[in-house]
Amino acid sequence: MALFGGGKQLIGLDIGTSSVKLIELKSAGKKGYQLVNLGVTNLPPDTIVDGDIINTTAVTDAIKSILANLKLKTKITSTSVSGHSVIMKKINMPITTDEALAESIQWEAEQYIPFNINDVNLDFQVLERSTAEGQMSVFLVAAKKELINNYVTAIGEAGLNTTIIDIGVFALQNMFEVNYPEYMNDTVVLVNVGASITNFNVVSKGIPIFARDLTQSGGNQITEEIQKGLNISREEAEKRKVGASGTPVTPDVMEIIKAASDGISADIQRSIDFYLSTGGEKITKIMLSGGTAKTPEFSNLIAQKTGLPVEIMNPFKNVAVNTKVFDINYINEIAPIVSVAVGLSIRKAGN
Repeated sequence: MALFGGGKQLIGLDIGTSSVKLIELKSAGKKGYQLVNLGVTNLPPDTIVDGDIINTTAVTDAIKSILANLKLKTKITSTSVSGHSVIMKKINMPITTDEALAESIQWEAEQYIPFNINDVNLDFQVLERSTAEGQMSVFLVAAKKELINNYVTAIGEAGLNTTIIDIGVFALQNMFEVNYPEYMNDTVVLVNVGASITNFNVVSKGIPIFARDLTQSGGNQITEEIQKGLNISREEAEKRKVGASGTPVTPDVMEIIKAASDGISADIQRSIDFYLSTGGEKITKIMLSGGTAKTPEFSNLIAQKTGLPVEIMNPFKNVAVNTKVFDINYINEIAPIVSVAVGLSIRKAGN
């Protein structure tokens, strides 16, 4: 699902709150995909706020710094948007044709979109048609045009062309489907915990059932609490949070992590409860990704809060990685961070 698309071979470019991630894959036939290029660079604080680009120059410079170290075979990108300027809604409608739906979707969307309909780009996907009940379920997506234009501009000024704008939760699902086909008959929740936004997507038998972005919910909460609790700089707090340079996380930091993680866990639990209250299928597992997934004990804390097993996703599980080209230790280290970028790089022209 995307707001618009086109082009052939694509670069996955995930512009997050704290960093920019670039992934280029190539098809390896029956073997799936092979990693061609990878780049990650940090963004200055407050460059991205709630999914909106505040400092376009900083984003462009970050992309350029990645490109300077890579030899790309294409300049065509797929990127994604998330946050409060993006609306996702599953709706039920009387069965009609795709052509008729395309003509009426704007009127339908006006009932669910809290923005001026002329200020957004719309897209939709028919999930299933139930002829017995005469109804069909449709996933409706809307994103502010200003948001999209800001991303396209920042990427364009770095010398790249954007042909697909996707939604973070659906890019995450693309990655999941390629790497975890064994779970395609289950109902799982995909949770990508970034710096300030958590992508939440309940997928049942390969169909997105309930998706939302949890804004102001992410790893920055943990970093800020460590920073305040120990009276240290933000940079030092980030290092202490993950035990950088092989230094184990100290007991005092671990206590802060546990307390700060409780708020993120509660946001996830509330979303699960809301989904279940609508009569949704029982969730069997949480599939976790995002930079915050690297925080010690974080996945265990989520499991304790929700009562569900938690598995940290590996976006390279079914992607061939040439260890003569890429440092496998680095790949393993950054894997949770690039999950959305991998999903974006899987996109093809017009799909």
